[in-house]
Amino acid sequence: MTNAANPGSSSNRILKLLIFLMFAAFAMTTDSVGTVIPSIIKEFQLGLTAAGSFHYATMSGIGISALFLGFLADRLGRKWTILIGLGLFGLSSAAFAVGHDFTLFVVLLFLSGLGIGIFKSAALALIGDITGSTREHASTMNLVEGFFGTGAIIGPAIVAYSIQQGASWKWVYLIAAMLCLVLIAGMVATPVRRHEVRAEAPASAGQSLALLRDPATWIIGVALMLYVGAEAAIYVWAPTYFTGYDGSLAVLAGYVVSIFFVLRAAGRFVGAWLLARHDWKRVIAICSTGMAALFVIALIGGRDVAAVALPATGIFMSVIYPTLNSTGISCFERDRHGSIAGLLLFFTCVSAVLAPLAMGVVGDLFGTEYTIVLGGLFAVALALLALWTLRRDPLGARLDARNQSIPSEAH
Repeated sequence: MTNAANPGSSSNRILKLLIFLMFAAFAMTTDSVGTVIPSIIKEFQLGLTAAGSFHYATMSGIGISALFLGFLADRLGRKWTILIGLGLFGLSSAAFAVGHDFTLFVVLLFLSGLGIGIFKSAALALIGDITGSTREHASTMNLVEGFFGTGAIIGPAIVAYSIQQGASWKWVYLIAAMLCLVLIAGMVATPVRRHEVRAEAPASAGQSLALLRDPATWIIGVALMLYVGAEAAIYVWAPTYFTGYDGSLAVLAGYVVSIFFVLRAAGRFVGAWLLARHDWKRVIAICSTGMAALFVIALIGGRDVAAVALPATGIFMSVIYPTLNSTGISCFERDRHGSIAGLLLFFTCVSAVLAPLAMGVVGDLFGTEYTIVLGGLFAVALALLALWTLRRDPLGARLDARNQSIPSEAH
């Protein structure tokens, strides 16, 4: 089994900090896309569909590497896999400085997505190695996603400031590359206990895909897809929904995505505290129900009410994704954490591509408000699934067994 270090050791505290910064670094680039796209449209005379390649290229790269390369963390070890992924992500980001061609940028974003998928799967597996219980795992994951949320705020701010100063939007990628170099040095210098490969069934793409036969994978995977669909309604389509709105809260509506990201980031730090004290099922049920209620209120009340209700969903959404992710990973043995982390990341990426696309189609057919309607349906479906999970507890036995085995693995 995995020979994990003591959860309280100083090296593990350093590793957690490095992982926090990794998530902030790639969030700076992935969540800056909405701010970069208007400049891309203007510079290359693109339509919306073509410009959207900046989003789809990265998500496709992450999804492909998560599905087919997530097992590397279980085969090569967490440290080497993280270094490979960071190297690919850093080089791809730095390469934005060498040319100014749209096709080149799309290729670089795809490669950076491959790198993100590789090191993210390994980093998620490493978190499972260095935490002492499933509850601590969930709490740590909320801190990780809190740093991701911070990067999601910093990245667009860098792009906006660069453009205001007459500089290039590329600076967000170059800064991410420089941060990546620091992270690589930190990972090289920090000791990580060698991950032991399972002799009877070493990790492979086939072994990873075999986890799709496990009901736990689908319970968490479907929940993640529903969450991502609801989230996309806010950060992808809410600005379009408020286009032309000149009501009393027009100023607030203009910052709907920024407010959403701030509330989501703040909520994830609170979520770490909350999950350290309360059962994950109850927390998810309350938060998903609160999120769904805000969507319904926004749709009933119109854009005046939606200007407040939609960004406020960030408070409830903040806890959901990291908790579902950590719970899904915790359902499996540590020498399969890289594989399951990759699969769950694949579910996330599929929804990140298909859900906004479906909302765009629905919006074109019936009106922009229906992008929010579809997001609300995703939110309600997630709330129903969470309430069912609270009542039936389908993962309880698995998590109890994992908690009992962790002391023997973490030594």
